[in-house]
Amino acid sequence: MSAWTKGELDRIAAADELEIASLRRDGTLRGFVTIWVVRHGDDLYVRSVKGPTGVWFRGTQARHEGRIQAGGVDRDVTFVKADDKLSDEIDRAYRTKYRRYAANIVNSVLTPGARSATLRLVPRESARATSRTPSSSRMP
Repeated sequence: MSAWTKGELDRIAAADELEIASLRRDGTLRGFVTIWVVRHGDDLYVRSVKGPTGVWFRGTQARHEGRIQAGGVDRDVTFVKADDKLSDEIDRAYRTKYRRYAANIVNSVLTPGARSATLRLVPRESARATSRTPSSSRMP
C-alpha cells in the first residue's frame, strides 16, 4: 500500500463530493456513487449514510477494493475499516467541512449507523493515475 501525495490529499479534501465504486467479486467495477469525503491528518474517510446496509457500502465488503474520483484525482483504492477511536475526530471533520449544509443533512453522517460504516481510503500504488482515463483502457 502507498500513501497519498500532498496534492492528492489537498485536491480530494477540497472537493465537495467524491465518486466511489467498488469492485465486484469477479473484478468488474460497480457504478459510481456520489458521497462525501473528509480528511483527517494524512488519511481520507467516507461514511455510508445508511450504515452497513447501504448498497455502496455492502459492495465494498466483497473485495475491499475499488476506485474513487474527486478533485481531478482518479485512483484505485483499498477500503479499510476505520479505527473506532477516531469516530469523534471524523465527526468533527464532517461538521467542519459540510457546516454550510442544514444540520439534519450533516447529522445523517453522524449517526451510530453511519459511524459504524466508516472506511479509510488507502491508495493502491499500482493504480496511480493523473487523469480520468478509465482503468480498463490503461496498459498493464
